[in-house]
Amino acid sequence: MEKDSLKKMKFSDEKKKKKKAPHRPSIVSNYSFVSLSEVTEGSLQVWRTLPEKIRQDPSLASFRQEHERLHGPNDRPTQNPNAEEDPLPNEDNSLSENNSNDGQSHTDLVDKSGDIGDGDITDIHQHLGGHHKQNKYVSWAKMTVLLIVWVMFTLFLMSKNEKVLHYRQLAVPKSNIKTYVLEDAPIDPRVGLIFRGSFYGEHYDNDSTNYMFYYLTMHYSDGHVENVTDEIYKFPVVNLTEMDTVKELKRSKTIPLAYSHYEKLHDNSSTQLKLNLYTNFDASLPVNFAYDPSPLDKDMGIIYAAIVLLGLYIMIIWELVHRTFAAIIASTMSIGILAAMNERPPMTLIMSWIDIETLLLLFGMMILVAILSETGIFDYLAVYAYKITNGKVWPLINCLCLFTAVLSSFLDNVTTVLLMTPVTIRLCEVMELNPVPILMSMVIYSNIGGALTPVGDPPNVIVSVHYASNAHISKNGVNFTTFSLHMAIGVCMVMVQTYFQLRYKFRNINDLRFSEPNDVQELRHEISVWQRAAASLSSYSKDEDLVRETLVKKVNRLGRQLKKKLVSGSVPVDSYKATLDELQAKYPIRNVTLLIKSSITLVFVISFFFLHSVPNLQRLSLGWTALLGAILLLILSDREDMEAVLARVEWSTLLFFAALFVLMEALSELGLIDWIGRQTENVILSVGEEARLAVAILIILWVSALASAFVDNIPLTTMMVKIAISLAENEALNLPLQPLVWALAFGACLGGNGTLIGASANVVCAGVAEQHGYRFTFVEFFKVGFPVMIGSIMVATVYLMFAHVVFTWH
Repeated sequence: MEKDSLKKMKFSDEKKKKKKAPHRPSIVSNYSFVSLSEVTEGSLQVWRTLPEKIRQDPSLASFRQEHERLHGPNDRPTQNPNAEEDPLPNEDNSLSENNSNDGQSHTDLVDKSGDIGDGDITDIHQHLGGHHKQNKYVSWAKMTVLLIVWVMFTLFLMSKNEKVLHYRQLAVPKSNIKTYVLEDAPIDPRVGLIFRGSFYGEHYDNDSTNYMFYYLTMHYSDGHVENVTDEIYKFPVVNLTEMDTVKELKRSKTIPLAYSHYEKLHDNSSTQLKLNLYTNFDASLPVNFAYDPSPLDKDMGIIYAAIVLLGLYIMIIWELVHRTFAAIIASTMSIGILAAMNERPPMTLIMSWIDIETLLLLFGMMILVAILSETGIFDYLAVYAYKITNGKVWPLINCLCLFTAVLSSFLDNVTTVLLMTPVTIRLCEVMELNPVPILMSMVIYSNIGGALTPVGDPPNVIVSVHYASNAHISKNGVNFTTFSLHMAIGVCMVMVQTYFQLRYKFRNINDLRFSEPNDVQELRHEISVWQRAAASLSSYSKDEDLVRETLVKKVNRLGRQLKKKLVSGSVPVDSYKATLDELQAKYPIRNVTLLIKSSITLVFVISFFFLHSVPNLQRLSLGWTALLGAILLLILSDREDMEAVLARVEWSTLLFFAALFVLMEALSELGLIDWIGRQTENVILSVGEEARLAVAILIILWVSALASAFVDNIPLTTMMVKIAISLAENEALNLPLQPLVWALAFGACLGGNGTLIGASANVVCAGVAEQHGYRFTFVEFFKVGFPVMIGSIMVATVYLMFAHVVFTWH
């Protein structure tokens, strides 16, 4: 009896212990790839930087158990204290199904050696959606070409020094000629002259009364003087009363030399090349001058720039390398070409080409979204959208797209996309829809909505806000109100056309759903998320290596499960129709306190974004506002795990933009952007006066749209707005400025929908989606976006023709 009672007491005690034991440690023996003895404090720090979904997975239970032992069971960042702990969805079920079918244990699914096999990685890449295995010969050819490119720009950069021009202060006296000796012999039969002073821009070349004249002469040892060219060049100078108040403007000129003069300068050291300057007004003119003995040959530069741009698109379209790496290669090659043409820019100049303002905006908003996502608000909003649309697909898509377009009209569309992409992804997951086509539709509407106001898209900022103080724009009545009013009708027409075009494109509802059974698609998505987590860690330290190997083991196990499903066939489960009550119970707000703090920060940021168009009320740029908002939220949330927050930043997207900024400025230095502008202006000037307005609208609209689809629209818009001003200021053409401004705004904004890298919002959306495990390629976006762009520009053409050619609304 005593033995029986002791057994019962022992059994009762064990039963109590089991009830008291936490859930996670009981999983360790069955699932965890790492024993508790292997877990160190350093590896725990690495574990804390992983996403919440991965940290809670049973395969990493030993890390979680050790964390709870050291810091207590309640110290669980981003975990809902009211929700039950739950491992990865379907993880236990899928494993138990595999065990029952195949008779294998959990440990049998794990690679016993723990090594990363090439076959496993290859198969996993092959079975992941959006990734493809390259043919062996294609891979070798790609590597060979890239190595040749690397050798080329490495040799170019090694063989040339940075080019630094030294400016001299000159004073052109009144009624006299100032002579300056150009000491260095030119490298090629041409010389470059750069002036900085109180000059007008190019569009005033024939409209000013004050000019500075200059020409070159050859001086021989026998005293003979010879003019280098028959032409005397000139720059327009501002009025004498304005000379002390205007900003210094840079004007440059490349003068060709006769080959005989070029040879004499090299053969005879006593022969001198001199610059002669004089003015036509009675005052002394101060000028900063720099002599360039090796100016860039822009005729060849345009060809090289086009080749580099073509190479970038080949790498991105055919996915030969990651788009960020492709942009780095292309930008470095463009710098190498500049070096080969004796125009290697100094590093300080290259850094100035990077638009830090845009990078600050992206970085700050990424921090805000990363912390905001921990509150569960994106899941909650997804369920709310599901509720108000009654779970119907197209009303849901229309609601998302319309809300995104309206928000993009008043916020920067990059900010809008950063906020809306996580909501859209969660909503699609709730409704078992493929997020990729819906994300593409959403970002298309974001670019359309951004065209409505002067602050909605960067090209509009350049066209209107940036030039608001410029007499050429403001004197023609282009302000916030008139801009929005003239654009509103056309934007509404474009939105209607885009709706019908997208509705026709996705007329088959199955195109919006996954093409594979839900369990296979979930497994692919899970593999992608774990792969990204493993790729984010290096083998730099033992602690990182331990966590990384654990993640790779998980990837290998999931990859083998996927192979079995694809080989044996997966039985599709019935479509899950979740009720609203179930969804609301499953996706509550997880952290109300953090949500309140995040809301305070968002109110600050969005309010200052709205006030950005009123410089007198606030003087913070968009980038500074986003950065200050991120710092404020970090202070309010009292975050100690900065590594975890920074790990959520899309560094590859930021690096892509930085490389793209450098590339576009280098292509501009090579002359490609100016060449597009010159050809546009020549076509407009070649037609008769009666059709000149219609042709000018058509050319500016379509050229800016097609060019913006393939070239960054910021430098393009900067160049095109100068052309529009030049055309309007030319009294002989008699062209109004306003229709040209509207045409440029429509073209630059809507043209961004043409390709994946046509607009900043497109790249940001693709980066955030890839972080969530959903990847869409350049070609996939092109198939949807480019036809929509063509349709949008056609509608904008009709609107502008009726409004400004037929009814002359301007």
